[in-house]
Amino acid sequence: MNSGYPKWAPYVFVTPFVAVFAVFMAYPMLYSVVLSLQQTFGPKRSQFVFLDNFSYLLTDPLFWKAMWNTFVFAAGSVFIQLPLSLGLAMLLNHPKVRGRIFFRLIFFAPALVGTVFIAIMFGLMFSRDGLINFTFHGLFAGFDPEFPWLERFVMGSLILAALWQFVGFNMIYFLAALQNVSKDLTEAAMVDGAGPWPRFLNVTIPAIRPVASFVVLLSLIGSFQLFELAWVLLNNSGGPNDQGLTVVMYLYQSGFINGKLGYASAIGWVLAVLLMCFALIQHRVGRAGEES
Repeated sequence: MNSGYPKWAPYVFVTPFVAVFAVFMAYPMLYSVVLSLQQTFGPKRSQFVFLDNFSYLLTDPLFWKAMWNTFVFAAGSVFIQLPLSLGLAMLLNHPKVRGRIFFRLIFFAPALVGTVFIAIMFGLMFSRDGLINFTFHGLFAGFDPEFPWLERFVMGSLILAALWQFVGFNMIYFLAALQNVSKDLTEAAMVDGAGPWPRFLNVTIPAIRPVASFVVLLSLIGSFQLFELAWVLLNNSGGPNDQGLTVVMYLYQSGFINGKLGYASAIGWVLAVLLMCFALIQHRVGRAGEES
């Protein structure tokens, strides 16, 4: 059936997207591959070193320290933040809890606040003359009123700040999943005599597994992209002895502070491959859960 439009009409509508994608996505990605094989000397001079950037990366102690710090932060996000998000979701999904809508808004609200603002706020709280030291000194007379939280507990401070920002955000995903759990299966389990814990393991967990798998992947990707929170909270550095140095922070320092754009591109592609591996694992785990 002839629609009355010429055959080239669809291409006209697609062209703006293709042009924007080519200029701002495809070309930078391809150029970053070429750049990762070069050693740069300022913005205009470079020479090909092929895989030397990647071989140096494997022996670079700062890169591995940044990778270790990022893994620790990711572990905190997955094993501390997500269980708390699930617990809050289950609590606020219970019909006997009053003011559920209000509390959902309260817990979700930090996700609407800018990351830089949260970093500044927690930086003031954890400073030597901040709220934490003032409160603890008031409660415990022998507590050091100038305890250096951001020097002694760098990673703990980062995890706590991210926890405050994202625990409510992930709670919304779990809450949506819990509201789709079959009531018939839950009631059948109750009739069979299953208690709260067996119902949680055998009914709730299988029902929310796809959403839980997605939230874990989202948390891992977000953790490995950590930059603004750590950069601002630690005063534009990796903290004492680089205890808060993350992979993206090291990429930024290498490329934009030290001028090693080729090496920074190599770090970026290693990070991209790592995140692709996480996504593939999540896909395999999700399919295995569906088949079982």
